[in-house]
Amino acid sequence: MKRLRQRARWPRRRSPEARDKGAISVLVAISAASLVVLVGVVLDFGGRLRAIENADARAQEAARFAGQQLDEKALRDGLGYRLVQATARDAALSYLQRLGLHGSVNFPDPQTVTVTVDTEYRTALLGAVRITTLSVHGHGKATLLHGVTEAENG
Repeated sequence: MKRLRQRARWPRRRSPEARDKGAISVLVAISAASLVVLVGVVLDFGGRLRAIENADARAQEAARFAGQQLDEKALRDGLGYRLVQATARDAALSYLQRLGLHGSVNFPDPQTVTVTVDTEYRTALLGAVRITTLSVHGHGKATLLHGVTEAENG
């Protein structure tokens, strides 16, 4: 009985290694979670950059397509190259619609058309933190250029 009391009176001391047991697993868990978030951010924002590049390319193609809608009467009358704005707008929007995209068409001047594409990028890993889509905007511009605005005499 004396022995039992003695053990109860003097608790066994734990070594420093025993006190730290399990501490590394918390560090690994936090580090792993941080790395997953970091990889998700890099992956999804890299994907968004590719989506922006694609939206820019589609907007540029729509602007070029709209830029082909020339006002032939103005050209014949010697007024230079001009766009038929209604036809150019319809051409650009139909091009975007065939690709499943939404956008807008503006005409800053009679020889220029600008197209803006608005779409979304669906995230791959950021959905875990409730970010399922990222907005994407693309811009394109086409300007009618020509070297001669009137006939040469000669």
